[in-house]
Amino acid sequence: MSKGRLFVISGPSGSGKDTILVELFKKIPGLRFSISSITRPMRKGEKQGEKYNFISREEFKNMIENDLLLEYNCFVDNYYGTPKMPVIAAIEKGEDIIIEVDVNGAKQIREKIPECISIFIMPPDLETLRQRLCARGTESEQKINERMRSAKSEIERACEYDYTVVNDDVNTAVEKIAAIINKSK
Repeated sequence: MSKGRLFVISGPSGSGKDTILVELFKKIPGLRFSISSITRPMRKGEKQGEKYNFISREEFKNMIENDLLLEYNCFVDNYYGTPKMPVIAAIEKGEDIIIEVDVNGAKQIREKIPECISIFIMPPDLETLRQRLCARGTESEQKINERMRSAKSEIERACEYDYTVVNDDVNTAVEKIAAIINKSK
């Protein structure tokens, strides 16, 4: 049996990663999603094991100490990371798997699994990105400005990825990513 492939997806907040992934999973049956482990409290609408496993700081620190993570980061005093074993197990079983992660996590993964295929989701432009963040209606102007500063530095790192897909139309972006996945078989 041939091994599965690992796809790493990144992009700034508001680039449309979640929307693209929902459509991508409909389009490519059998594609798996890597569930991250995090120490922050569960937010309204989130479910354990759907996108995140919510764990204690002690559990997370144990995972770090025992080299059980492909990548991890501490952001706003909470740990976020990708457990190694489920990803490796999926690849060994011949399953393709996607990890959605920030640019720092993507770098860590590329160092550990250089054969992974990395895709950066680019917003059409910064003004569109700001409009998307404002349209959410969930964050203050200060938080939006922080996200915009972060987006600029993330966009500067898009050249580190194997592919860059501009999300100016969700369906087109999904088609492009599906083509990348299918081409890599």
